[in-house]
Amino acid sequence: MMDPADLSARFDALLDRLERLLPEPPRPTDWEATAFRWRIRNGRGALEALYAPHRLDPADLLCLDRQKAEIERNTRQFIAGYGANNLLLWGARGTGKSSLIKAVYNAFKDQGLRLIEVDKEDLKDLPDILDLVRERPERFILFCDDLSFEAGEPGYKALKAALEGSISATPDNLLIYATSNRRHLMPEFQSENRDAHMVDGELHQGEAVEEKISLSDRFGLWVSFHPFTQAQYLTLVRHWCGRLGTTPTQWAPVEQAALQWALRRGSRSGRTAWQFARDWAGRESGSLNQAEIRV
Repeated sequence: MMDPADLSARFDALLDRLERLLPEPPRPTDWEATAFRWRIRNGRGALEALYAPHRLDPADLLCLDRQKAEIERNTRQFIAGYGANNLLLWGARGTGKSSLIKAVYNAFKDQGLRLIEVDKEDLKDLPDILDLVRERPERFILFCDDLSFEAGEPGYKALKAALEGSISATPDNLLIYATSNRRHLMPEFQSENRDAHMVDGELHQGEAVEEKISLSDRFGLWVSFHPFTQAQYLTLVRHWCGRLGTTPTQWAPVEQAALQWALRRGSRSGRTAWQFARDWAGRESGSLNQAEIRV
């Protein structure tokens, strides 16, 4: 018969080996941070503090006065504990949707606003995230960037339930802000319109369309973003060139180069203006340095 002490020692050794195989528990959340990212490590999710979040000044986001005012108003009401809505920012690419959310976070973080970034693939963990922040005193914006779904994706139902549809109420200290190039967050096909029909003079969509609309409809506030005009695009080019320290004596050649840049990119947007200004400032700095070397 095996000695009890020897059996106990072997059992302890087996437990030690098993513990080495198990994933490490997630680190405690650092609630002193103001921005977080939901990260999955070894099959476990946790709020990872971001100590160097992207800093954007709302004053740098030009030609977006209507959108900026609406988002700031909704966020200000939320921080004050008044009624506020989940928010869907949709429209043309590169027009400042995600930048505006980051700028609003920077503007209100000193008033207790916190930002949690969640990838679309991790939206299935929304119930866990809501449980983590439910009893916290801070106010949280859960940020989903470039959101769109294909049929059957697991995050679709989780987001739909979190927005209004679960028997578990969403915490009062959290709102969901999402950006998308699609107004209804899902692809829409021409064939789906064939199911539409008229009832007493009113148009009723088919079931497939109704299902797709049902998700975006749960966002209480929609804010649309449209492509910039040429004049707006050039205004942004001038702004970013100035911010990057490039002040040409003549703007005409700069604007012509900026328009050619946009034509090659197929987009007149804030993002395109920023990218052009960076390239132009780099070229100007390089030319100056070459001149100094020749001297």
